Amino acid sequence: MKYTLIFSFSVVAALPLVIFFYPGVSIPWKQLTGSIGTDTATVERQLHTAAGFHVELFAGDLPNARWLAVTRRGDLLVSQPKHGRVSLLTADGDGDGRADGQRVLIDDLTRPHGLFLYEDWLYIAESDSVGRVAFDHSDGRLAGSYRKIVTDLADSGNHWTKTIAMGPDGRVYLTAGSSCNVCVEEDPRRAAMMRFRPDGSNFEIFASGLRNAVGFDWSPKDGALYATDNGRDWLGDDFPPCELNRVEKGGFYGWPYANGDRVPDPDFGVDAGREVQRKIANSIPPVHNFPAHNAPLGITFLRSPTQPADYRDAALVALHGSWNRSVKDGYKVVSLHWDEQGNIRREDFLWGFLGEDRKEVHG
Repeated sequence: MKYTLIFSFSVVAALPLVIFFYPGVSIPWKQLTGSIGTDTATVERQLHTAAGFHVELFAGDLPNARWLAVTRRGDLLVSQPKHGRVSLLTADGDGDGRADGQRVLIDDLTRPHGLFLYEDWLYIAESDSVGRVAFDHSDGRLAGSYRKIVTDLADSGNHWTKTIAMGPDGRVYLTAGSSCNVCVEEDPRRAAMMRFRPDGSNFEIFASGLRNAVGFDWSPKDGALYATDNGRDWLGDDFPPCELNRVEKGGFYGWPYANGDRVPDPDFGVDAGREVQRKIANSIPPVHNFPAHNAPLGITFLRSPTQPADYRDAALVALHGSWNRSVKDGYKVVSLHWDEQGNIRREDFLWGFLGEDRKEVHG
């Protein structure tokens, strides 16, 4: 029986794909995106995996695919924000390793990005709202009308995507990035993590100072909430680092006043007044740094007990890759491994999205 991790890639790779490990069960992993035209030959020629894993193309005609969720029947839901829709890929029933079919599940949405399934509901994070609709897992159909439960979210400027997930406390968690490279936001819901009840009530700011925390997940080992975060641009090739933060309720994580481990920002932190200095001193530093401009997005912890010992409770993180850098870097998936003292080791897990000419692989 195959152990299956499902990825989708856009900026790094331009292909949705499936990674197999034997034996085990199927779980989803969320992020990055897909494009059209990727072929099996390109996947086999260009992409490389950590020992014990193998990569195969699952579906190649999903332009701008972003976030994934797997139904109880094994069908795959995929958000496509630039097309305003969520599509459904039918599970591989004939054993050829490819999706058996594809259809639009719901459309006419406003740049849908994050999504998840909870009980008999499909939750979707549009750029300006969060909605939900009853979902029938048995046949992969909507079983009611789509209704927005959180509205009036700001989606102007640089980072319009919204990511959502159901937390272990039964609350829906939502992240929204900043409207700019670096600025003081007027709307406290930007550059922040929020949470609310499944019906949209009791909306609150959970943490702030997170410039663009696209991905987050809870560790199966200690229950801690970890979120990736993209560092700001235009401070050189190697600063500031991108971040992995352990997110706590009420925590402030530095942006826009500080970068990395409380390093004052040259625009908003250096020579700042006493109040800003206090904010910097009280900010929570990252627990792990990624190289500058690698832009970590999706993160998922591996939960199956059949994982290889070294991957048990490890996390996979997708690195979007760098645009604001003289030499491209990132464009891969890495694994994070915690030791007993809480130290984090990073290793390459899936790579090959940049060719020898440093151009992105698009099949």
